[in-house]
Amino acid sequence: MNLRRIASRVTIVTLLLALVPAGLAAQRVAVPRDTHATEANIARLTTNILENSQFSHHRFDDAMAARFLERYMDSLDSSRSLFLLTDVEEFEALSPTLASATRGDGDTSAGQAIFKRYVQRLTERTSYLTSTLHAPAVFDFTGHDVYSFDREQAERPRDRDAAQSLWREQLRSDYLQEKLAGKSDEDIVRTLTRRYEGQLRTIKAFTSEEVLETYLEALAHVYDPHSDYLGHEQMESLSISMNLSLYGIGATLESADGYCKVRELVPGGPAAKAGLLKPGDRILAVAQGAGEPVDITNLPLTRAVELIRGPKGSTVTLTVAPAGVADGAPPRREPIVRDEVKLEDQQAKARIVDLPVANDTSVRLGVIDLPSFYANMTEDGARRSATADVRRLLAKLKREHVQGVVLDLRRNGGGSLEEAISLTGLFIRTGPVVQIRDEAGNVEVGSDRDAAVEYDGPLVLLTSRFSASASEILAGALQDYGRALVVGDASTFGKGTVQNILPLGPVMDRAHLQHAYDPGALKVTTNKFYRPSGASTQLRGVASDIVLPSASDVSDVNESTLKDALPWDTVPAAPYDRVNRVAPFVGALRELSRERVSHDREFGWLSEDLARIKERLATKALSLNEGERRQELADAEARGKRREEAERSDRSSRPRAYEITLQSSSSPGLPPPVEGVAPTDVPIPSASADLETLHTPWRRQDIELGEALRILADYARLLGR
Repeated sequence: MNLRRIASRVTIVTLLLALVPAGLAAQRVAVPRDTHATEANIARLTTNILENSQFSHHRFDDAMAARFLERYMDSLDSSRSLFLLTDVEEFEALSPTLASATRGDGDTSAGQAIFKRYVQRLTERTSYLTSTLHAPAVFDFTGHDVYSFDREQAERPRDRDAAQSLWREQLRSDYLQEKLAGKSDEDIVRTLTRRYEGQLRTIKAFTSEEVLETYLEALAHVYDPHSDYLGHEQMESLSISMNLSLYGIGATLESADGYCKVRELVPGGPAAKAGLLKPGDRILAVAQGAGEPVDITNLPLTRAVELIRGPKGSTVTLTVAPAGVADGAPPRREPIVRDEVKLEDQQAKARIVDLPVANDTSVRLGVIDLPSFYANMTEDGARRSATADVRRLLAKLKREHVQGVVLDLRRNGGGSLEEAISLTGLFIRTGPVVQIRDEAGNVEVGSDRDAAVEYDGPLVLLTSRFSASASEILAGALQDYGRALVVGDASTFGKGTVQNILPLGPVMDRAHLQHAYDPGALKVTTNKFYRPSGASTQLRGVASDIVLPSASDVSDVNESTLKDALPWDTVPAAPYDRVNRVAPFVGALRELSRERVSHDREFGWLSEDLARIKERLATKALSLNEGERRQELADAEARGKRREEAERSDRSSRPRAYEITLQSSSSPGLPPPVEGVAPTDVPIPSASADLETLHTPWRRQDIELGEALRILADYARLLGR
């Protein structure tokens, strides 16, 4: 199978032949090279590519046009507090002609008109908020009123009075948040005035090109959440990220519903090392050091990136809304020191753990942390690949006589398809690893054809809902074969689709479509992944054989929560030989783990935190009583101190572990031991982090990995290893 053909299935030549309708090029040859003509050509070409090349091949009809308008308005006004019902009714009248106007004439006037109304409503909101800031009676926080922050499905305000009522409660929540942070009333007025006026100035400065980018992003997202329109500046940022510059904090960012979202963290990067961000978090504002935050809600991704990027060693302070938490919930502020992402920090690494078991004995186990399925990473001319590196680490673990291996995929968001296949082959003899279906229904099978098996012992895959794409290919295949026990969150992310990026400039040049500037690119979903058994990894992901409590249990970050995600389905199974090493033991292993977790102190703390957070989320409201909020903070601080003291008292009981890097894997013997099963401790946030950020504080050790190792020890014992 030619996997490179899958990766480049959407080519410029194919698109020119299949997607540019007859006469489209001829209609545009004589158009002057002006901005309006460029925008029209981009819109027409984008629509035609999505109709003809996106996996579902859905015509851009009237029903989809109506969803497009709603999606665009939500991308501008995600809290549904600016556009009035009368605005929505007015713009809905454009729906019947929108599809034909966009497809035929490239008419984007609807996008410009809606954006103009958005600026008008934002101006009204800013005027109301800044004037109300000087009304002290509004900021009495002794009552028992609450702020309802979840408006994702709420009806838009019926008139201006209703809108002002929403704005007032948001203002009170913002004001109290600043007050709890210790600011004086005068400082709060200055801070919020600058914030609101700064956001308005930024939005008013949008260029026509930036409005078009927002508009076409919404159009692409109606087809599926991973198809996207990328303006030329966004393409430059993508190029930077591919070269591992990654904005100075080690995070790949994306624009979604008006927010700058964290798509994935780069292992070893500043954000990952600090433990302050996770995929799905929304960055609401950016400050340079201790300066005033600049609101980046509804800001083009390229502008947001410019603020986040900066010199090595400088500090950027991000205002972050945690993943899975609705609009309006209290954000947290996280200072991150910008730094380079070092190559060695992104490579696979291992740890050998001597885990205490019964009768004062221990069992030696190995952990391999695989951050991504990387390929062709070079340093001083040396070629690197995930498969080659994991093979080296496995060889070291075998030389040190480990009795089982945990492959940690919790932070692995994917990577090279070829590497996922070849790495799976380290644990099986030969056979299918993944099936890839195109939009026409053709299925190709990616197989491991190397009969060599690098490691044949007990194997646990530790996954999370942040394990995605290529991680799910490996996990799904090894689970189908019965070769590995999958442990972790209830399921992985569920991204079972393939995207291809098509630069629009060459297409427009060949079709003689004029453009006055670089038209950017279109990212299009073209294929779906399936397991050897025929089940798609799309939407459902890979379910764990043993589910562990996890801090991510309160997060809704997975494919099934994304709007317009492609459905789960199946293809016929590919012939493969099950080794069936897991099913006979799952029941016993699950019960042993359940009993252990139910009596574990740190899992108990985690359960307490999750219950408190889920209760808060269920109410979808936040108290605006200052006394109650301060008591919550005091309780959180006291709880944290008790836990930290208890955790400190039993450091001596931690297992002995040895760090193994690729550089040290060929050296004889073991390095000096370290404490604990986690490569790094989880940092303890400030006292306000508990209830105010809906995070799970005070966790110092990686308890999920610790339990995965105990499950592995049980598994090895039952297997007679």
